[in-house]
Amino acid sequence: MGLISKLSRRQLLKVLGAGAASASLGSRFFHARAQDSMSGYEPMFDIEDGTSLRLLRWSGFVGTDEEFWNMHTQMFTDMTGVPVEIEYITWEDVRAKAALAASLGSGPDIVMGWYDDPHLYPDQLVDVSDLAMHLSDTLGGFEAVGESYGYSPEMDHWISIPIGGPGNALVYRQSWLEEAGYSTMPGDWEGFLNLAETLNQNGHPVGFALGRAVGDGNTWSHTLLWSFGGKIVEEDGETIAINSPETLEALSYAQSLYSVMAPGVSSWLDANNNRAFLGQEVGVTANGISVYVAAQNDFPDVAADINHANMPIGPVGMPTELHLFTQAFIFNHSEAPNAAKEYLRFMLTPERAEPWVEAMSGYVTPALKAYKGLDVWTRDPKVTPYRDTIANMLPNSNAGRPGTRSAAALSEYVVLDMIADATVNGMSPADAASRAENRLRRIFR
Repeated sequence: MGLISKLSRRQLLKVLGAGAASASLGSRFFHARAQDSMSGYEPMFDIEDGTSLRLLRWSGFVGTDEEFWNMHTQMFTDMTGVPVEIEYITWEDVRAKAALAASLGSGPDIVMGWYDDPHLYPDQLVDVSDLAMHLSDTLGGFEAVGESYGYSPEMDHWISIPIGGPGNALVYRQSWLEEAGYSTMPGDWEGFLNLAETLNQNGHPVGFALGRAVGDGNTWSHTLLWSFGGKIVEEDGETIAINSPETLEALSYAQSLYSVMAPGVSSWLDANNNRAFLGQEVGVTANGISVYVAAQNDFPDVAADINHANMPIGPVGMPTELHLFTQAFIFNHSEAPNAAKEYLRFMLTPERAEPWVEAMSGYVTPALKAYKGLDVWTRDPKVTPYRDTIANMLPNSNAGRPGTRSAAALSEYVVLDMIADATVNGMSPADAASRAENRLRRIFR
């Protein structure tokens, strides 16, 4: 079974949560580099006197993410005198805690949330158009999906600042791919299914999350649906379109793929496929760069056999990817909106953003185009697919625009649940699509 076939739970948690010793050395290097560049620092915004900030954000699966974010936050405090308290919580809990803050009108000043969550309460958020335009003008502009998420047509201004996303790609063992008769990963779903059938016969099944995983479940399920031409609404943002021949075709494919998946995927959340892949329970999954980073840190022989590819393309003939997308928004209950905007500007300028992305090995792909030229994307060709994830990405609203209703559809896992109904729950494609249609009619009425 190989080196990590019998990892203990403690060992797996260590692999998934630990930062590399080399990253600590890199931390000191980048800290010195950033300090050298701070001598001419001048805030863009007029920071309120005697203020402090609270940030609520998700906790990632690469230790250097938080290490560098915290280090740069301390730099901000040193330069401005503004203390920043950061609360890291699980991916699944961010949406609920942010919604509670919106409901109560108190809590964190800034939230790094998911997808189009800011569109759930746009009238409770600070207008950040000045910051968004500054970042766009100085750093090459935002990828198209960033503008879709950050700008609110309802409010006629920017309500959030696109950060980027822990993009998903196919993560696989190259030697097992070759055992199955393939030198490279098939680029289409039909070829992928043929590969998955052979891998299953060889004892290396594929595995995709079918539990309510904010990242890994939502992303692959929407990518699959869209690749066959399925969508939740038409371009008018009103007409429910989920119950279509294209959706039924996608669900039929999902059933075939599920038949050769690893057991247990029905309950997988965002950490489960990491563990299954490192534990050699699956040969292919969809995940961020975190699995590769973990293997490099603790199992270099396994890392040498890992490879990545962008998600397959379906009958529509073009990338239709959804990736976990995070953006920062500021509640208007904050007593320090200028300090909050300056903090975000500080964190996204090259002196901080470049070493952050480099240290994470590209775990978060930035939404600002200037950062596509970083060496991290080409120094190791296995990382390159993650460079293009945000550029390949569609908003979760797809044909429609992000808004309160598309945010609700995503937060209620309508598409993911539909695929789970057709696979895990044994429904026919027609019944699964009909149930999703009824749920969407309630949301969009």
